[in-house]
Amino acid sequence: MNINKTGLLIKEMRTKMGMTQKGLADLMNISDKTVSKWERGLGLPDVQLLIELSEIFGVAVDVLLTGKIAKNDDKGVNMKNAKYYICEECGNITMSTGCAEISCCGRKLMPLEMKKAEPEEKLTVETVENDWFITTSHPMTKEHYISFVAFATGEKIELVKTYPEWDMNVRIQRRGHGKLIWYCVQHGLFYQLI
Repeated sequence: MNINKTGLLIKEMRTKMGMTQKGLADLMNISDKTVSKWERGLGLPDVQLLIELSEIFGVAVDVLLTGKIAKNDDKGVNMKNAKYYICEECGNITMSTGCAEISCCGRKLMPLEMKKAEPEEKLTVETVENDWFITTSHPMTKEHYISFVAFATGEKIELVKTYPEWDMNVRIQRRGHGKLIWYCVQHGLFYQLI
């Protein structure tokens, strides 16, 4: 933690929002001298005020404490390279086309590492009319099941949620070549090219 960087970030975010030190101070029910003190690196907000500042500025508390906002350099978005995040607590599925800080149920989530499926792990893909009909012999029990199946091309992702104790029969519109992606709650994220 660098007190000077934190102060500079508070000043930068305040000015971006078009606020004076007095305006921010009034919003937080503190004195403008306190805001000035933070911005000059002569003190830090206490924990409650850090939380309030994070809400006002729309950033995480740890961003305020480190004094820097990490810029996302991912300019060339390709949906086949999307990152997937799964909350182990509630099963929430989140995707990002670039680097992101994602949290759920009070925990920071890390992107899952996508593994290429071995021949015996691959899903069965058949053509039915204009769709791919996707099935598997994978267990679909409460403890061991595939949580979702997705098909990604460079510009589009179609994701289908699947549930334990249901047969996994998924239909996805057939279009071009891309990645068939799925998540097993015990073994992780897999893909196969189709």
